[in-house]
Amino acid sequence: MHKVYHRIDYLAGSVVTLRAEGVHYHELAEITSRYGTSLGQVIKLDGDQVSLQVFAGLRGVATDARVRFLGRPMQVPFSEALLGRVFTGGALPRDNGPALDDGLIDIGTPSVNPAKRVIPSRMVRTGIPMIDVFNTLVESQKLPIFARAGEPYNPLLARIALQAEVDVIVLGGMGLKYDDYLFFRDTLDESGALARTVMFVHTAADPIVECILVPDIALAVAEQFALQGKRVLVLLSDMTSFADALKEIAITMEQIPSNRGYPGDLFSQLAARYEKAVDFEGAGSITILA
Repeated sequence: MHKVYHRIDYLAGSVVTLRAEGVHYHELAEITSRYGTSLGQVIKLDGDQVSLQVFAGLRGVATDARVRFLGRPMQVPFSEALLGRVFTGGALPRDNGPALDDGLIDIGTPSVNPAKRVIPSRMVRTGIPMIDVFNTLVESQKLPIFARAGEPYNPLLARIALQAEVDVIVLGGMGLKYDDYLFFRDTLDESGALARTVMFVHTAADPIVECILVPDIALAVAEQFALQGKRVLVLLSDMTSFADALKEIAITMEQIPSNRGYPGDLFSQLAARYEKAVDFEGAGSITILA
């Protein structure tokens, strides 16, 4: 039976705080206001004080809003029908295609035990000499791309998506300008590479909470494809926007900042995503380029 509450104690940014019992960390909730219903996720527990990130923001949400806890974490659909599709940072269709509800999987699950990992041995050919020769990308590796503001790293990622010798591309865009989103979509579509690609895109105009969800959703989907025996390349652009989203949420929750205002657990948050890169014994692999 779902727990329902009709009293919110505090609202700030995209976070609401209320008193509730029997609630679990990362549990989903429905927040119903005069403007409709939005999902939220538990991000802090302090006794009976529960803090929720509201995915669509707090527009129209008042202290008398209805909060219903769903008793489960965030889930996304998984099937072969994902290939060729474009979704929002909340895993909703962005391409006006049909919604997918089958094969729901949890996101944010633990990474594979390091003792059970296969030692990387196979190269991922990108068709870019400076990478293939001087900074070879190996299956199950995490390879960062460092770039100054304004440098064309998105065209580089798009070129890798076109040329990489893998079975599936999972593209996670965070804080993208709309022009960059259209560039990725049109480039992959015109080349035919979209047929082996699934895109989860958060633009700069979307709710900041969805930016934090993109890596977890992209990696959860990639893990399922890898367990089917596919070689999966995950492209994340860019993790700076992810870190900025964490900073914004941390400031809203009045956490003590660390270096440059970022939360103290920033590097743990990044490592939790990067460590999802793995080569499954007897199955496929996940390689991350971010």
